[in-house]
This record gives sequence, C-alpha cells and structure tokens, in this order.
Amino acid sequence: MAQGKGFGFGLGKMKELAEAFKKVQEVQEGAKQLQEDLDNMEIEGEAGGGAVKVVLSGNQEPRRANISPDAMSQGAEVVSQLVTEAMQDAYQKSTATMREKMEQLTSGLNLPGV
Repeated sequence: MAQGKGFGFGLGKMKELAEAFKKVQEVQEGAKQLQEDLDNMEIEGEAGGGAVKVVLSGNQEPRRANISPDAMSQGAEVVSQLVTEAMQDAYQKSTATMREKMEQLTSGLNLPGV
C-alpha cells in the first residue's frame, strides 16, 4: 500500500485549487458589486437628432423617456418610430456596457465561453 498519496493531489495541486477558489470568491463579490453598479447606471438612447431620448438602467430597466415638442408635432406614427429607435439605441449601449463590465470582471479566469 502506497503511503502519502491521499486523493492523488500533490501539494502543488492543492495550492492551485485554493487559488482557483479564491478567484471564484473574488468574482462572486465582483458580480454583486457589478449588479449594484448596473442598477445605478443610466444609459441614454436617442433618435431624431435628440428629439426623443430614453433612459435605461445598466440592467436595461426603463427609467424615463423625453419627447420634444418638435417630435410631438410630427404625429403619433413618427413619435412611435422615434421612441422605438431610441429604445433600440439605449438597449445596444446597455448590452455593450454589460458585456464590457463582465469581461473586466472575468478577465484572467480563462473561462470557456465567457
């Protein structure tokens, strides 16, 4: 019977495993902070040269919309189209921001698919 083999992990492997757990804990803490940061963030989208502006949180929660009198004078169909374009603009900015923040959070972890 061989002595000292334990579970097949050498001291070096245990150190690597401990470091991996530490990194996971750091990412979990960072993810909590990131969630708070995104909740507090405001991302603006606009259309019609600023005639319509919408604001989403970093988590894509709608906050408010501003429609200029000039846009209103163009009729409901135009306003509807401008609001849609402004929402799409804000959504694209929000997803890009979320992606960037997640990449910063997970950099150096070598996670597949992230």
